Amino acid sequence: MIRVFVYGTLKPDGKYYQMYCRGKTLEELKCWTIGRLYALPLGYPAMILAKPPTDDRVYGYLLSFASPKDLDNLDELEGYSGIPHSHLNEYDRAKIIVYDEANQAIDKVWTYFMTPEKVKSLKGIYLPCGQWQN
Repeated sequence: MIRVFVYGTLKPDGKYYQMYCRGKTLEELKCWTIGRLYALPLGYPAMILAKPPTDDRVYGYLLSFASPKDLDNLDELEGYSGIPHSHLNEYDRAKIIVYDEANQAIDKVWTYFMTPEKVKSLKGIYLPCGQWQN
């Protein structure tokens, strides 16, 4: 099973949910992770990873997929080349810990993120609420 934390256009009712997720997920759970969320002028968000101690949270969904092919499709959508920290990537991909609504750790799962430098170059606007609306 492939588990991915999503916080933007792949959330249920998001722009790309229908094409990449609908009918392919085994489970969808509301959850959060530690990070900083930014709205990009391009019309989608970016997350910067953070480490405790911090109060910064990003809220989204944990999507579980049966097929590794689904992760390949998400990599393509997110502009991830499969090579970590490559200048070719729009987003990088890493495993992070996500938490349920009772603040209990669920698991270490994949997510897509950007570096602070990339978010700054794209003129990202910090969202202190940690939620992005489509």
